[in-house]
Amino acid sequence: MEFLTLNTAPHLLIYVIIYFVVMLIIGAWASKKIKNSEDYALAGRSLGPFVLMGTLLATSVGSGTITGGGNSLAYEYGYWAGIQWVIPFIVFCIIYMCVYKQIRKSNAFTVPQILQQKYGAETRILGSFINLIGMAGIISSQYKGFGYVLAITTGVDTGTSTLIATVIIILLSVSGGLFSVAWTDAVSAFLIVICCLVSVPFVLAAGGGWDTITTTAAAIDPEKLSFFGGRNLLIWIGSFLPLILLETGDQNFYTRLTAAKSDKVARNAIIGWAVMALLVMPCVGIIAFTGSIMFGTNIEAGMSFLSTTTVIPPFVGGMLLAASTAFIITTGTSYLLTCGTSVTYDFYVQYFNKTPSDKQTLWVNRVGTTLVGILALIILNFFPTILALQNWSYTMIGASVTPAVLGSMFSNKVTRPAGFLSMLLGAITTLVWEMLGCPGGYQSALIAAPVAIIVLIVVSACTQNKKAVA
Repeated sequence: MEFLTLNTAPHLLIYVIIYFVVMLIIGAWASKKIKNSEDYALAGRSLGPFVLMGTLLATSVGSGTITGGGNSLAYEYGYWAGIQWVIPFIVFCIIYMCVYKQIRKSNAFTVPQILQQKYGAETRILGSFINLIGMAGIISSQYKGFGYVLAITTGVDTGTSTLIATVIIILLSVSGGLFSVAWTDAVSAFLIVICCLVSVPFVLAAGGGWDTITTTAAAIDPEKLSFFGGRNLLIWIGSFLPLILLETGDQNFYTRLTAAKSDKVARNAIIGWAVMALLVMPCVGIIAFTGSIMFGTNIEAGMSFLSTTTVIPPFVGGMLLAASTAFIITTGTSYLLTCGTSVTYDFYVQYFNKTPSDKQTLWVNRVGTTLVGILALIILNFFPTILALQNWSYTMIGASVTPAVLGSMFSNKVTRPAGFLSMLLGAITTLVWEMLGCPGGYQSALIAAPVAIIVLIVVSACTQNKKAVA
């Protein structure tokens, strides 16, 4: 069959530009609230429920859903695979409902600080390196996603558009700290929810209606209409496990929950986050699936969702593209901000200047943010697709850091050597499995996470009587 050709849509760029200007205004307003380094890193611990739920959603979606995750799964395996991307969100929202009080009590700026409280300084160093490398990979996928937006609207090749996207995201990240990011996140989150709900009927109409879309899909590959999309149970689980592992140990969410005004605000924001995810994720899956049927092999998998903005009414398409851009940019800035915070507190303050002035702390934070941003651009060159990059970076953090972090919160029996070895072997297993090309199509998370958990349990049992004080 013949697929549609993706034509350049410069008229949609105006919506992205308008959104960008609005975000700059909000960022400038929010940056005036920054009085010290804690304001920059934790928004003065003053976030209310609506801003907090918005920034949680925006941080957890981004390019990982719009161009990777739910989008790419819908392109490869059908609409059920895209809709099912909501499963990880429900799982880690439930987990956060169980641990948000412990996170806030830790009073830490970074996850490695939490690791040190339980496992010691060497584990903090290891966790810091793993976090920075993994988050740099996540940041690079945001560059690629924003690059797709610019390519669709301007016709510029994806290499050049990705470079432009990199510069924009880095500049936004160093400007306003968490105050700025949280507020722009919140606006973007509510915008994407509305735009996705409004856009679905227009996208289905552009595809000829649901019956036509599914009939065409069945002719291309009948498995695209099945629940598992032709995958076995383990591969199906492996599609979601990296995200679950990442999000439950992700410093971005720990930072945001710590920045809440109170425990009650944090709890209500988590509930709101889950509700918004339930609204957005199915829409993303259906839109991306429809795009894959209309454009097929004429587009890259990562462009499936975004491509539909060119075939629906300009206002709806422009708003959807602007909202998508919002999520991609805010996720990129969130992770860059988190990396800058980690460079500052896990390295600079910990090992070079234990009593820095606020001016020094802010300067190091911004320089660290920029350097990690450049590292992310370099990492991008080593992965063929956003989904491949996403799976690696998610697993690097999720299979290495998350078991140790959650173990420290749920059990008093985990020991110092167990935490360190669990993280080390989780990271090594991820790297080795990825270098082998994920044999059998089984994601590295299916191998690395069990290794990390087993090591944490077994080594803790063997060293229980020799437990060291962290």
